[in-house]
Amino acid sequence: MKIFNVLVFALLSTFAINNVALAQYDEAAEKTIVDIAVGSDDHTTLVAALKAAGLVSALQADGPFTVFAPNNAAFEALPEGTVPALLKPENKDQLTDILTYHVVSGSFDAAAVVKAIKDNDGMVALTALNGDELTAYLKNGSVYLKDAKGGTSKVIATDLKGSNGVIHVIESVIMPEGK
Repeated sequence: MKIFNVLVFALLSTFAINNVALAQYDEAAEKTIVDIAVGSDDHTTLVAALKAAGLVSALQADGPFTVFAPNNAAFEALPEGTVPALLKPENKDQLTDILTYHVVSGSFDAAAVVKAIKDNDGMVALTALNGDELTAYLKNGSVYLKDAKGGTSKVIATDLKGSNGVIHVIESVIMPEGK
């Protein structure tokens, strides 16, 4: 009888551990790209900007999306007063244009981005959600983005995968054509 009780206890323990592991896996698989950004201490400015632009629900949609997410340091490197000005309600359209310039339709992990660059003679044009193009290219083994104004940003972290896409962290804010 003791052996039976031990076997039943072992079986129930294994079942409970598996259910906890599956629940944690399901929870991670259900996080959207917005949830990932919200959970990052290094993207608080980006999250505030997404909220001010009213883009949170759009980026929680099915997607898939590839987001080139500037970290807090990227926003801090902008000229003084830029971020507070962009967060004002009267600048919502400009903020939306800038933020959607950081998003590409489709889910492209780092390997897919590098492959596209190599398949296209060293650079590939990507169409952002705002309709403008940005260019991805390789330099010294790293992926860089070139914006419409000629500015560049290095991709410094890759493949933060969510249920509706992927985030790549960039070191500076890229600017669309008219900004």
